Amino acid sequence: MPRWAVVEAHGQAESSWYRIHSELEGTEAEALSAMLRIVDSFKKAYSVKGIQRQKRQVFRVSERSYYVRVEDRWSSAEEAHFTLAELIADIHDDDLPDTAGEPAEES
Repeated sequence: MPRWAVVEAHGQAESSWYRIHSELEGTEAEALSAMLRIVDSFKKAYSVKGIQRQKRQVFRVSERSYYVRVEDRWSSAEEAHFTLAELIADIHDDDLPDTAGEPAEES
């Protein structure tokens, strides 16, 4: 079964930081659906106190990548870029090659 990671990025240019938000196992469609739930829950349209935010936008960068921008009523923005990545190499998994350049073994 394919394994996936939802990679979350914040920041700008050299000051960007990345983290694995979630690791998933399943089909690409299942992993994409799970990632879209994460994208939709990022900084929901209402704050804890129920104050409506001015703007929440989701941009599709590609079929596996989404950018979310949320602005509050003071025009300060929180942004994140979510990407669905497939695990293709792992030195601790006999079913996967050790490097990205090696082909996977046929079963």
